[in-house]
Amino acid sequence: MAMYLTRFSYTPETWARLIENPEDRRKAASSYIESVGGKLHGFWYAFGEHDGWNLWEAPDNVSMASVVLAIGAGGALRSSETTVLISVEELMQALAKAKSVKYRPPGT
Repeated sequence: MAMYLTRFSYTPETWARLIENPEDRRKAASSYIESVGGKLHGFWYAFGEHDGWNLWEAPDNVSMASVVLAIGAGGALRSSETTVLISVEELMQALAKAKSVKYRPPGT
């Protein structure tokens, strides 16, 4: 299964609802990813550009995209970015395969 890192920010309205009714969102996040056969590996809040970070595992990009789309359609987020993570082993395979790619820089 593939790993994904999601950075998100809530809307001001979502923060207002959470202040009024505090909720541990890890349970909800776990249920979303588990519904497509995945697993939540971590959920953190942060200071800075993003309000929170999730580390997920999903069977494939389509499964992860379905979770991200469903969450985004709910309207609680101001922004969301998901990055597909690759393992060191996958990078090593990609580096070996890159040798056979005949790249030509623009204008050369």
